[in-house]
Amino acid sequence: MTAPDRVRATLSIAGADALTRAGVDLLRDPSWVPDLLGPWIAALRRDPWYDPPLRAARDPLRTGAVLMEGERAVLVASVLSAAAMAARPRATTLAVSGRVSVTRYHRAGGATLLAWEAGAAGDDFSAAAAPVATPLPPRALSDGDVLTLDGRTQAFLIEGAARDVVTLTVAPKGDGLTREYDRATGRLRRIATNDEAGSRTRMLLTLLRSCERTDAGACFDAATRDAAFHLRWAAMREWIALDAAAALPRLREMADDPHAEVRAAARATIPLVEAHPCPA
Repeated sequence: MTAPDRVRATLSIAGADALTRAGVDLLRDPSWVPDLLGPWIAALRRDPWYDPPLRAARDPLRTGAVLMEGERAVLVASVLSAAAMAARPRATTLAVSGRVSVTRYHRAGGATLLAWEAGAAGDDFSAAAAPVATPLPPRALSDGDVLTLDGRTQAFLIEGAARDVVTLTVAPKGDGLTREYDRATGRLRRIATNDEAGSRTRMLLTLLRSCERTDAGACFDAATRDAAFHLRWAAMREWIALDAAAALPRLREMADDPHAEVRAAARATIPLVEAHPCPA
Protein backbone atom coordinates (compact mmCIF):
# COMPACT_ATOMS: atom_id res chain seq x y z
CA MET A 1 0.00 0.00 0.00
CA THR A 2 1.41 3.40 -0.97
CA ALA A 3 1.75 6.18 1.59
CA PRO A 4 -1.17 8.19 0.18
CA ASP A 5 -3.36 5.07 0.15
CA ARG A 6 -2.45 4.24 3.74
CA VAL A 7 -3.19 7.75 4.95
CA ARG A 8 -6.44 7.97 3.01
CA ALA A 9 -7.58 4.61 4.39
CA THR A 10 -6.91 5.79 7.95
CA LEU A 11 -8.78 9.04 7.40
CA SER A 12 -11.81 7.12 6.12
CA ILE A 13 -12.28 4.76 9.08
CA ALA A 14 -15.78 4.93 10.57
CA GLY A 15 -16.34 5.22 14.31
CA ALA A 16 -14.68 7.75 16.59
CA ASP A 17 -12.78 5.20 18.71
CA ALA A 18 -11.57 3.20 15.72
CA LEU A 19 -10.47 6.37 13.94
CA THR A 20 -8.55 7.50 17.02
CA ARG A 21 -6.75 4.16 17.36
CA ALA A 22 -5.84 4.16 13.67
CA GLY A 23 -4.63 7.76 13.94
CA VAL A 24 -2.33 6.83 16.81
CA ASP A 25 -0.90 3.89 14.84
CA LEU A 26 -0.36 6.09 11.78
CA LEU A 27 1.43 8.89 13.61
CA ARG A 28 3.61 6.69 15.83
CA ASP A 29 5.46 5.46 12.73
CA PRO A 30 6.08 8.47 10.44
CA SER A 31 8.08 6.47 7.89
CA TRP A 32 5.36 7.21 5.31
CA VAL A 33 5.83 10.99 5.54
CA PRO A 34 8.72 11.28 3.02
CA ASP A 35 6.76 9.26 0.46
CA LEU A 36 3.70 11.47 0.94
CA LEU A 37 5.58 14.76 0.72
CA GLY A 38 8.25 13.62 -1.75
CA PRO A 39 6.45 14.53 -5.00
CA TRP A 40 5.69 18.05 -3.77
CA ILE A 41 9.24 18.59 -2.52
CA ALA A 42 10.65 17.37 -5.84
CA ALA A 43 8.33 19.72 -7.72
CA LEU A 44 9.47 22.66 -5.59
CA ARG A 45 13.11 21.83 -6.30
CA ARG A 46 12.38 21.93 -10.02
CA ASP A 47 10.25 25.07 -9.81
CA PRO A 48 10.44 27.38 -6.76
CA TRP A 49 7.14 28.94 -7.89
CA TYR A 50 5.32 25.61 -7.73
CA ASP A 51 2.14 25.84 -5.68
CA PRO A 52 1.34 22.48 -4.04
CA PRO A 53 -2.37 21.57 -4.20
CA LEU A 54 -2.85 22.04 -0.47
CA ARG A 55 -5.42 24.00 1.50
CA ALA A 56 -3.27 26.22 3.70
CA ALA A 57 -3.86 28.76 6.45
CA ARG A 58 -1.39 31.26 7.88
CA ASP A 59 -1.36 33.69 10.77
CA PRO A 60 1.52 35.24 12.75
CA LEU A 61 1.66 32.22 15.08
CA ARG A 62 0.82 29.23 12.92
CA THR A 63 1.23 27.96 9.36
CA GLY A 64 -0.88 24.93 8.57
CA ALA A 65 -1.80 22.84 5.54
CA VAL A 66 -4.23 20.00 4.96
CA LEU A 67 -2.01 17.26 3.52
CA MET A 68 -4.87 14.86 2.81
CA GLU A 69 -8.60 14.61 3.32
CA GLY A 70 -10.51 11.39 3.87
CA GLU A 71 -14.15 10.57 4.37
CA ARG A 72 -13.98 10.92 8.16
CA ALA A 73 -10.93 13.05 8.95
CA VAL A 74 -8.13 15.23 7.62
CA LEU A 75 -4.36 15.11 8.06
CA VAL A 76 -2.96 18.53 8.94
CA ALA A 77 0.67 19.65 9.18
CA SER A 78 1.41 22.75 11.25
CA VAL A 79 4.38 24.85 12.27
CA LEU A 80 4.05 27.07 15.34
CA SER A 81 6.53 29.93 15.45
CA ALA A 82 8.49 30.08 18.70
CA ALA A 83 9.38 33.72 18.03
CA ALA A 84 5.74 34.68 17.55
CA MET A 85 4.76 32.70 20.62
CA ALA A 86 7.31 34.54 22.74
CA ALA A 87 6.37 37.97 21.36
CA ARG A 88 2.60 37.78 21.71
CA PRO A 89 0.73 38.34 24.98
CA ARG A 90 -0.36 35.29 26.92
CA ALA A 91 -3.59 33.81 25.56
CA THR A 92 -6.62 34.98 27.51
CA THR A 93 -9.12 32.44 26.14
CA LEU A 94 -9.32 28.66 25.89
CA ALA A 95 -11.06 26.62 23.19
CA VAL A 96 -12.74 23.25 23.68
CA SER A 97 -12.90 22.02 20.09
CA GLY A 98 -15.64 19.41 20.46
CA ARG A 99 -13.54 16.73 18.71
CA VAL A 100 -10.97 14.08 19.59
CA SER A 101 -7.77 14.55 17.60
CA VAL A 102 -4.43 12.74 17.51
CA THR A 103 -1.27 14.87 17.26
CA ARG A 104 2.35 13.94 16.69
CA TYR A 105 4.78 16.56 18.00
CA HIS A 106 7.42 15.82 15.39
CA ARG A 107 9.52 18.70 16.70
CA ALA A 108 8.34 19.68 20.17
CA GLY A 109 10.59 22.73 20.44
CA GLY A 110 10.86 22.42 24.22
CA ALA A 111 7.22 23.50 24.55
CA THR A 112 4.75 22.73 27.30
CA LEU A 113 1.21 21.49 26.70
CA LEU A 114 -1.32 23.09 29.04
CA ALA A 115 -4.78 21.58 29.51
CA TRP A 116 -8.07 22.41 31.20
CA GLU A 117 -11.05 20.18 32.03
CA ALA A 118 -14.38 21.68 30.97
CA GLY A 119 -16.74 18.68 30.92
CA ALA A 120 -18.78 17.36 28.03
CA ALA A 121 -21.32 19.29 25.97
CA GLY A 122 -23.99 16.69 25.35
CA ASP A 123 -27.44 16.99 23.84
CA ASP A 124 -28.68 18.56 27.08
CA PHE A 125 -25.85 21.12 27.31
CA SER A 126 -26.85 24.44 28.85
CA ALA A 127 -24.63 27.50 28.71
CA ALA A 128 -26.17 28.81 31.92
CA ALA A 129 -25.24 25.64 33.80
CA ALA A 130 -21.83 25.05 32.19
CA PRO A 131 -19.11 24.25 34.75
CA VAL A 132 -15.96 26.33 34.83
CA ALA A 133 -12.85 25.04 33.08
CA THR A 134 -10.26 23.90 35.62
CA PRO A 135 -6.52 23.54 34.94
CA LEU A 136 -4.89 20.12 34.65
CA PRO A 137 -1.20 19.31 35.23
CA PRO A 138 1.03 20.64 32.41
CA ARG A 139 3.02 18.27 30.24
CA ALA A 140 6.50 18.90 28.86
CA LEU A 141 6.53 17.84 25.21
CA SER A 142 9.29 15.78 23.61
CA ASP A 143 10.12 15.15 19.97
CA GLY A 144 8.00 12.29 18.64
CA ASP A 145 5.28 12.43 21.29
CA VAL A 146 1.92 11.20 19.97
CA LEU A 147 -0.99 12.38 22.08
CA THR A 148 -4.74 11.87 21.90
CA LEU A 149 -6.33 15.22 22.70
CA ASP A 150 -9.93 14.91 23.85
CA GLY A 151 -11.38 18.20 22.69
CA ARG A 152 -14.86 17.01 23.66
CA THR A 153 -14.10 17.77 27.29
CA GLN A 154 -10.74 19.56 27.44
CA ALA A 155 -9.02 22.71 26.20
CA PHE A 156 -5.35 22.81 25.22
CA LEU A 157 -2.66 25.46 24.76
CA ILE A 158 1.01 25.22 23.80
CA GLU A 159 3.36 27.68 25.48
CA GLY A 160 7.03 28.14 26.27
CA ALA A 161 8.54 26.88 23.02
CA ALA A 162 12.25 27.58 22.58
CA ARG A 163 12.14 26.47 18.94
CA ASP A 164 9.43 26.13 16.31
CA VAL A 165 6.93 23.35 16.99
CA VAL A 166 6.15 21.01 14.07
CA THR A 167 3.06 18.82 14.30
CA LEU A 168 1.03 16.30 12.32
CA THR A 169 -2.60 15.92 13.35
CA VAL A 170 -5.38 13.54 12.44
CA ALA A 171 -8.43 15.74 12.95
CA PRO A 172 -11.92 14.24 12.58
CA LYS A 173 -14.71 15.88 10.69
CA GLY A 174 -18.17 16.08 12.18
CA ASP A 175 -20.46 18.13 14.31
CA GLY A 176 -20.30 19.12 17.95
CA LEU A 177 -19.82 22.43 19.69
CA THR A 178 -16.72 24.57 20.07
CA ARG A 179 -16.72 26.35 23.42
CA GLU A 180 -14.60 29.33 24.36
CA TYR A 181 -13.68 29.95 28.00
CA ASP A 182 -12.04 32.80 29.84
CA ARG A 183 -8.61 31.64 30.94
CA ALA A 184 -8.50 33.69 34.13
CA THR A 185 -11.89 32.65 35.50
CA GLY A 186 -12.60 29.45 33.60
CA ARG A 187 -16.07 30.73 32.74
CA LEU A 188 -17.78 29.98 29.44
CA ARG A 189 -17.74 32.95 27.06
CA ARG A 190 -19.32 31.77 23.82
CA ILE A 191 -20.30 28.72 21.78
CA ALA A 192 -20.11 27.90 18.07
CA THR A 193 -21.08 24.85 16.05
CA ASN A 194 -18.64 22.66 14.12
CA ASP A 195 -21.44 21.34 11.92
CA GLU A 196 -20.90 22.81 8.45
CA ALA A 197 -24.15 21.36 7.15
CA GLY A 198 -26.05 22.87 10.06
CA SER A 199 -24.44 26.25 9.47
CA ARG A 200 -25.42 26.12 5.81
CA THR A 201 -28.97 25.24 6.81
CA ARG A 202 -29.16 28.29 9.05
CA MET A 203 -27.91 30.56 6.27
CA LEU A 204 -30.38 29.11 3.78
CA LEU A 205 -33.27 29.53 6.22
CA THR A 206 -32.25 33.15 6.73
CA LEU A 207 -32.22 33.60 2.95
CA LEU A 208 -35.68 32.04 2.64
CA ARG A 209 -36.99 34.33 5.34
CA SER A 210 -35.37 37.40 3.75
CA CYS A 211 -36.94 36.48 0.41
CA GLU A 212 -40.33 36.08 2.14
CA ARG A 213 -40.68 32.50 0.93
CA THR A 214 -43.80 31.59 2.89
CA ASP A 215 -44.15 28.55 0.62
CA ALA A 216 -41.01 27.02 2.22
CA GLY A 217 -42.68 26.02 5.47
CA ALA A 218 -41.64 22.38 5.04
CA CYS A 219 -37.96 23.42 5.07
CA PHE A 220 -38.38 25.28 8.35
CA ASP A 221 -40.40 22.45 9.87
CA ALA A 222 -37.71 19.90 8.99
CA ALA A 223 -34.97 22.05 10.53
CA THR A 224 -36.92 22.40 13.79
CA ARG A 225 -36.64 18.61 14.09
CA ASP A 226 -32.85 18.48 13.65
CA ALA A 227 -30.75 16.58 16.18
CA ALA A 228 -28.89 19.79 17.14
CA PHE A 229 -30.91 21.72 19.70
CA HIS A 230 -29.44 25.07 18.69
CA LEU A 231 -30.45 24.54 15.06
CA ARG A 232 -33.97 23.55 16.07
CA TRP A 233 -34.53 26.84 17.85
CA ALA A 234 -32.71 28.95 15.25
CA ALA A 235 -35.01 27.49 12.60
CA MET A 236 -38.09 28.25 14.68
CA ARG A 237 -37.00 31.87 15.17
CA GLU A 238 -36.61 32.33 11.42
CA TRP A 239 -39.95 30.66 10.78
CA ILE A 240 -41.76 32.89 13.26
CA ALA A 241 -40.19 35.95 11.64
CA LEU A 242 -41.40 34.74 8.24
CA ASP A 243 -44.86 33.39 9.02
CA ALA A 244 -45.80 33.25 12.69
CA ALA A 245 -49.23 31.74 12.09
CA ALA A 246 -47.79 28.82 10.11
CA ALA A 247 -45.06 28.26 12.69
CA LEU A 248 -47.39 28.27 15.70
CA PRO A 249 -48.46 24.58 15.67
CA ARG A 250 -44.85 23.40 15.58
CA LEU A 251 -43.90 26.00 18.21
CA ARG A 252 -46.51 24.48 20.54
CA GLU A 253 -44.95 21.05 19.99
CA MET A 254 -41.53 22.45 20.89
CA ALA A 255 -42.84 23.33 24.33
CA ASP A 256 -42.04 19.65 25.02
CA ASP A 257 -38.65 19.66 23.26
CA PRO A 258 -36.01 17.34 24.79
CA HIS A 259 -33.71 20.30 25.50
CA ALA A 260 -34.56 22.44 28.52
CA GLU A 261 -33.53 25.75 26.96
CA VAL A 262 -35.56 25.09 23.81
CA ARG A 263 -38.58 24.14 25.93
CA ALA A 264 -38.25 27.33 27.97
CA ALA A 265 -37.84 29.51 24.88
CA ALA A 266 -40.83 27.91 23.17
CA ARG A 267 -43.07 28.28 26.22
CA ALA A 268 -42.10 31.93 26.60
CA THR A 269 -42.71 32.62 22.90
CA ILE A 270 -46.07 30.88 22.47
CA PRO A 271 -48.18 33.59 24.16
CA LEU A 272 -46.42 36.30 22.14
CA VAL A 273 -47.16 34.55 18.86
CA GLU A 274 -50.72 33.72 19.90
CA ALA A 275 -51.31 37.40 20.58
CA HIS A 276 -49.95 38.38 17.14
CA PRO A 277 -50.24 35.31 14.87
CA CYS A 278 -49.91 37.22 11.60
CA PRO A 279 -46.78 36.91 9.40
CA ALA A 280 -43.95 39.15 10.64
